[in-house]
Amino acid sequence: MAERLEETLRRLKRERDEADRRYNEALTALDRTLPPLSLNDPPSPVDTHQLEALNNAWNIIPAPPSASGLRQKLARLVWNRVAPYFQRQVAFNSWLVDHLNRNVASARESQRAAEQAAAALRQQFAELQGFQSRLIVYLQQITAYVDTRDREAAGGALVLNTALSGLAENVDKRAESIAARDSRLNARTAEIAAALEDVRALAAVSQQSSLTVKRELERLLSSSSVPSITAGGSTTSTQAGKPGAAFAPALDAYKYLGFEDQFRGSRDVIRARLESYLPFFAGAADVLDVGCGRGEFLELLATSGVSARGIDLNHEMAESCRARGLDVVEADAVGYLTSLPDASLGGLFAAQVVEHLQPAYLLQFLELAGHKLRPGARLVVETLNPACWVAFFDSYIRDITHVTPLHPETLRYLVLASGFSRADIEYRSPVPPKDRLAALVTPEGADEALSELAESINANTDKLNRRLFTHLDYAVIGQA
Repeated sequence: MAERLEETLRRLKRERDEADRRYNEALTALDRTLPPLSLNDPPSPVDTHQLEALNNAWNIIPAPPSASGLRQKLARLVWNRVAPYFQRQVAFNSWLVDHLNRNVASARESQRAAEQAAAALRQQFAELQGFQSRLIVYLQQITAYVDTRDREAAGGALVLNTALSGLAENVDKRAESIAARDSRLNARTAEIAAALEDVRALAAVSQQSSLTVKRELERLLSSSSVPSITAGGSTTSTQAGKPGAAFAPALDAYKYLGFEDQFRGSRDVIRARLESYLPFFAGAADVLDVGCGRGEFLELLATSGVSARGIDLNHEMAESCRARGLDVVEADAVGYLTSLPDASLGGLFAAQVVEHLQPAYLLQFLELAGHKLRPGARLVVETLNPACWVAFFDSYIRDITHVTPLHPETLRYLVLASGFSRADIEYRSPVPPKDRLAALVTPEGADEALSELAESINANTDKLNRRLFTHLDYAVIGQA
């Protein structure tokens, strides 16, 4: 701990030194940002030295000659020849003098403007240099200001450290108290563990006694015929103690009830799963739930205003349903349907039942269902989908009461062969994507051969997913 603290302090010092270095470099760069003022002098004033002479001498045409006689005629002839050239020269001279006079005024105005601009720039640069100097002084004061804040924080840290020291002392005392309590608790736990061992010994004796009583009851009942039990209420009938008599009602029914609770799902989960079947029985009456189990679908039908009753061979499940006010009797499907008049049922529902039936019994059950349903009434039979790898190896073979796996097309054919006018397959409970085989992702820039290999693997992966990881359940919906 001390070494880590020293390393942290050294690291903080290095970071502070580096921050100081960068701060000083930035401050120096800022100080050098504004160069010294260097302005050229304004241009010299306009030269007007010869302007007045030009204004006086621009008219160069002489007066016409004043001689007489032949000389006058000769002078007049010469004058007439050269006078136009003199006049053009005079015109040019007048334009030039006028232009110079005008430019002198403009040049003088520009000179005054340049002198004023230079004076303004000198003043602005002087003020900017003053601002830079004050800014440098201000930034130099920041370091001292931060240092004073650090000292204030250090004082607060000193107070905090003092408080933490006191807290640590209190924690140490508390830890000592807890250790003492733990010691007393461990001693008490040891006492309870010893007592628990005594209870386990007594439980073992009780279990042996219950097994003895069970064997005696089985011996007394061995001469009587009792029906076997299957998931949600089986419909086979065997002798107790013979093969197929698993979970007999009087003795072992509670075990299958526990099996349902642990592996099939809670009552709320099953209710949510079966709720989608309600539209098939909308407006119906006298619906029979074969193998009603814990009564989830009977409760859904009652909530929807559909009158219904259930049958189940499992004694504990039937008792649980009756305790909640449901109309449920202990009976097997064939025996119960045989006792009903033809066309007396408005619907028949059997979820997770037919996989528990022997083939001959299943055929008899479907045949009776076709006779007992009214015309147009619905038969809904749900079962595990053995065509799905997960459903078969993870659910079907887990239950020792399962007898025959039924392929969807097989069950649909048996329903149609039993006299129903129509039979449709609906797949349910798809395997979650996370439990399916994942596709191969081709990296970007992969060559053509690798891409083709990935496509081939993904095509085979899709085939396996369609074969092995499809839907856990399916239902055949028949119409009488």
